[in-house]
Amino acid sequence: MKNYRHTTSDIWQGRKSEQKLYLHEKVEVQQLEEIEKTEAVAVALLGYCCDEGVRRNLGRVGAAKAPDTIRKMLSGLANHWEALKLVDFGNFISKDNLLEELQEQTAAAVVKILKHGYFPVLIGGGHDLAYAHFEGIRNAFPQQKIGIVNLDAHFDLRNGTDRETSGTPFWQIAQEEQQDFNYCCLGIQKAGNNADLFKTARELNVSYLLNSEFTIQNWPKIQSCLDDALEASDLIYLTIDLDGFASAYAPGVSAPSPMGFQPDVALKVINYLLKSQKLVSTDLVELNPIYDLDNATARLAARLIYEILEGFTTLKTADN
Repeated sequence: MKNYRHTTSDIWQGRKSEQKLYLHEKVEVQQLEEIEKTEAVAVALLGYCCDEGVRRNLGRVGAAKAPDTIRKMLSGLANHWEALKLVDFGNFISKDNLLEELQEQTAAAVVKILKHGYFPVLIGGGHDLAYAHFEGIRNAFPQQKIGIVNLDAHFDLRNGTDRETSGTPFWQIAQEEQQDFNYCCLGIQKAGNNADLFKTARELNVSYLLNSEFTIQNWPKIQSCLDDALEASDLIYLTIDLDGFASAYAPGVSAPSPMGFQPDVALKVINYLLKSQKLVSTDLVELNPIYDLDNATARLAARLIYEILEGFTTLKTADN
């Protein structure tokens, strides 16, 4: 895998306790080639260091630097999970703008991680990661119905016939899934999606809520959307685009907006999907460290991952 690089342990640094009180002491750094089957409560981190899709989509490049930045923000967070096996399997790095090649390799890595018993948490990079990530899940579970829940300001349903970008992943998935395409998008902003994109969403039977509806006060309607997605699916893939959050929380993204949603409703969705026991994989995308302020967006991403670790570990240890 010529685009693959394993993580060096110096990325994970922080206060030392010698008792694994912090995540940098908890995490294991491994190479994908050395992955072994696990029966443990296990989460795999994998980076997608690519913003070629963002560049093609005329966005602000810089997301390729996000995975290691998020790792640094995770490092000093407290570890409360003795039963959790947390493994960092490194990064796929874009070379020579070969987006499609990188997606193919990332998809193959997702298959390997899932087949070895891990819950994958992928860190982008642009939202073109979603196409690679979904392909990996689809190839790992070819007979299962896979639903997509996307927390995002944008549908990312642009026509990708001529060229794939960070704005085309769900259109690409729809072309392959056909009648099995099950896509729920929460946080959509009218100002960020033209009329053609809304038309495409209707034609593809996309379920969505506008950002004005995606609030904690409107939870019953949100829950109804999630229940519909869950009922129609055997497995759920959750993707979180950080540009969906209000720029007060996420200034460092490719396409910031002051009118985005807040962390509380995103956290509630995460936990609701985890409790359904259908959530099989997740990713966070579009952090752009170049434009971040005091690592605010990177810290938000780290805390979202932390919530996933908390919910996943609590659920799995309760089952045991």
